[in-house]
Amino acid sequence: MTQSIVNQKKYQTIVFDCDGVVLNSNKIKTDAFYNVAKVYGHDPAQKLKDFHVKNGGVSRYKKFEYFLTEILAKPLDQKVLNELLQCFADEVTKSLLTCEVAEGLEEFREKTKDAKWFIVSGGDQAELRGVFAQRGLETYFDGGIFGSPDTKDVILKREISYETITKPGLFLGDSKYDYQAANKAGLDFLFMSQWTEIDDWLGWTNKHNIKTALKIADLNS
Repeated sequence: MTQSIVNQKKYQTIVFDCDGVVLNSNKIKTDAFYNVAKVYGHDPAQKLKDFHVKNGGVSRYKKFEYFLTEILAKPLDQKVLNELLQCFADEVTKSLLTCEVAEGLEEFREKTKDAKWFIVSGGDQAELRGVFAQRGLETYFDGGIFGSPDTKDVILKREISYETITKPGLFLGDSKYDYQAANKAGLDFLFMSQWTEIDDWLGWTNKHNIKTALKIADLNS
């Protein structure tokens, strides 16, 4: 199944989600949402954590806005929002510099050397670019590294309009939002299951006839 989707077309573009696909960082961010919000109490923090897991791939900006306006039921205070975002960034950045990188990335880059590679993530764009530069990963992604505050839908639509993302293209993701964004952009989609936080991912992918792979290294065989 994985071989067929990688080889059935000569992809011009391959788009990667970051968390749960390139980096084993889903749990880092899930824990960080709770830790940052727990000053407001366990219940609100748990609700934010649950909302984050349910909405994997959506930007932290949207999630903390939801936390303030829906979970805490307060008017949106930009200063408070910025403080939460900064605390979250402080919590995750150090861990992103040391967490596991997907096996087989270099080999897969060679296997698809004619395709442009992109990161399109819900993570903060400046943070992503800094982490990828420090970890020596940015050179793989010759198309660019993009993230929030722009949504994945906005990024994909923009880069397609600029003709930096050209088709046929493939999106590797681990969330329902990744799948939706890929479909909306007219990209093929491959679900990466190794680090996903979708509980019943197998049932969901079967229901929607979504092709799956465990990890990037499996695409090299």
